[in-house]
Amino acid sequence: MENIEKIKSKIENHFPKPVDNKSSYSVLIPLIEIDGELHILYERRAKTLRKQPYEVSFPGGAIDFGESPKEAAIRETSEELLIGRDKIEIIGRSDYLVKPELLTIYTYVGIIKEDYKRIIPNKDEVEYIFTVPLKYLMENSPKIYPIELKIERTTGFPYELIPEAKKYKRRLEVETVETYEYGDNLIWGFTAKMTRAFIEILKSE
Repeated sequence: MENIEKIKSKIENHFPKPVDNKSSYSVLIPLIEIDGELHILYERRAKTLRKQPYEVSFPGGAIDFGESPKEAAIRETSEELLIGRDKIEIIGRSDYLVKPELLTIYTYVGIIKEDYKRIIPNKDEVEYIFTVPLKYLMENSPKIYPIELKIERTTGFPYELIPEAKKYKRRLEVETVETYEYGDNLIWGFTAKMTRAFIEILKSE
């Protein structure tokens, strides 16, 4: 039986997450200096991956059991870029993202303390890497495309138990897809959203 001391201990040590969250991921927005100018490093995911093959992303992945989001961001970046963890300096957190599929993506910002030309990524996970000057992203906003998500009533739900249920209307939810174009690379979707959120932090007073 729980008592107030046990409840206090559990709540004090609980890491909050969205209700009904199915999976948690963590990514790193990697800053790297090239010829005296700051860039953000991106990955082109390997074509052989089961999820989102050949899409542009940040280093990152699922948070292992018992692992903090920060630890996951460092581990995944180290594994994907094949650099030592001592070459990754976390400087803080950016805004995190909750996907419609009930996935949470925690976002960290870090400095890659390695010569860009010496980074040879893990070919099992990364097709290639590229960078975008931070100045370019500060000066160019993403293109935004609205899409509609239709919400329908399902059969079997006990609507009769809900007061005034008949007045609930079918509705459309509007989502947005964001994109940045740089050279031959299209940064889009959640990676673009996290990029834009980070840039907004930098622009804030």
